[in-house]
Amino acid sequence: MFPSAWQIAVVVILIILLFGRGKISGLMSDLAKGIKSFKKGMSDNSDSPNQDSNNKDEKDNSSNN
Repeated sequence: MFPSAWQIAVVVILIILLFGRGKISGLMSDLAKGIKSFKKGMSDNSDSPNQDSNNKDEKDNSSNN
């Protein structure tokens, strides 16, 4: 038992009336910024273990000299 197209339309109209277009667009903008920030953090995190291990090896080699 799925909602009909009319029921979905009524819910969407109510949401727009309650929150307004400006608030919904601001919310979507904030969501997009959060997703971009998360992706950037994940890509930085995947790059950093290799860099950290290289830096650690260089520090170990310099301390042995």
